[in-house]
Amino acid sequence: MKLKEKAHSRTGDKGNISIISVIAYHDEDYALIKEKVTEEKVKEYFKEIVHGKITRYEIETISSLNFVMEDALGGGITRSLAMDMHGKSLGSALLEMEID
Repeated sequence: MKLKEKAHSRTGDKGNISIISVIAYHDEDYALIKEKVTEEKVKEYFKEIVHGKITRYEIETISSLNFVMEDALGGGITRSLAMDMHGKSLGSALLEMEID
């Protein structure tokens, strides 16, 4: 199944850092999401985009994971010539991740 079947996301960016929150639709799915959506798996998933460290924070009270991804936006929107180097599109991309 895809992650989007169990969660939605919110995103933000600051400079060359992208932040993605993965929020379980139902609290009972949070344990599965925590197990399957690790820093390592997110780093592998975005290996061609994220060139820096990825840190995962767990926010138990709202069944959410928060990923801070450094060196993720081609230098940031003011430095990149790419059409869309905002972090918002990365949240949608992460929800396409296959989880068991």
